[in-house]
Amino acid sequence: MNETKKIAFYISDYGFGHASRSVAIIRKLLVQAKDIQIIICHSFAMDFVQSSLQLKQNNRIKYRHVKTDFGFFLKGNSIEPDPSKLNIEFDEFMMSWPSKVEEETIFMHKENINLVISDISPLAFEAANRLCIPSLGISNFTWYTAYKGLIEEGKLHIYKEAYEKMTYFFSLAGVQEEKWGNSRVYQFNFFSRTIVRDKVNRIIKRLDPHRDKFIIFFGLGMKINGVDLKNHPIWNNPNCVFIVSSNMDIKKENVYKIPLDYMESQNFISAADLAITKAGWGIVSEAVVGNTSLLLINRPNMTEDQHTICYLKERNLCQTIDWEQFKSFTITDGYMEEVRRQNYSKPNFQFENEVEKIASEIINILEEAICG
Repeated sequence: MNETKKIAFYISDYGFGHASRSVAIIRKLLVQAKDIQIIICHSFAMDFVQSSLQLKQNNRIKYRHVKTDFGFFLKGNSIEPDPSKLNIEFDEFMMSWPSKVEEETIFMHKENINLVISDISPLAFEAANRLCIPSLGISNFTWYTAYKGLIEEGKLHIYKEAYEKMTYFFSLAGVQEEKWGNSRVYQFNFFSRTIVRDKVNRIIKRLDPHRDKFIIFFGLGMKINGVDLKNHPIWNNPNCVFIVSSNMDIKKENVYKIPLDYMESQNFISAADLAITKAGWGIVSEAVVGNTSLLLINRPNMTEDQHTICYLKERNLCQTIDWEQFKSFTITDGYMEEVRRQNYSKPNFQFENEVEKIASEIINILEEAICG
């Protein structure tokens, strides 16, 4: 019997995007390698992660609640970052940085971890480096690059130094940093949790049984609070059916809320003719893999968003709208026809879901770490 190989998998605590794409990878890892155990280090979306991973292999997963990072803070009634609040939280987080690194170092040593994966908390790389454990970053950005221009460079050097200690970096679509320290870089395109076509068809039949409506997935993310959209004119077109997340306070006849206990939102995104969202990589990736058109709300001050939007526009995969324009945006019949023409002109699943490739490469790296 092969000895169990242990992976510590750190997931960013900002929103559900990092969690959902990490779930996609973890599922494939458990299928492809029967001799691994994964310890998930995370806090914010842990209930979602646990519910998503209720598999027969769940004795091969352990959950460890730890605050891995803090992400962004947004201005009131806005989707723009709040630099003042961000700096306060950053300073507070960094005050306990030495003790956090020490805690993770003790954990990794005690558990005899063979490989550390992080999407994309810098904390994991600092601790892994102390123990000479190989580490792998997976992301379309780092918090160092995301915070540049919002937090002064002098304070960010600790993050930069931590990322430079990555052994490997899986660079995802839209990423800008090409190299971190001496890390070995692999490039991957979009990936997502598996889209189940039968479930997509059932969703379409339920929401639009006569197939004469325009289905729109509308999602600003689970970290967006204080944005009042109840009276937005977008809901007023009777020829549209809207899909929204359970946290949105919208009650309209043509608005369907994804049930709180339904974990596989990628099927709802794929069922839509159009996804309207901010440029979060998780939702964008599920839309691209699911062949759903994208209208992205542009946030000029979010570096991560701008890189993703640039990548998509170069491939004619999205349109954008500024937040102020969006406040009065309506879905006209002409706009719906334009989106339909775009959808009809695209082949199904234009982009391959690369999650299998990513999982396979991780297993190769893990084997190299064990044998090396």
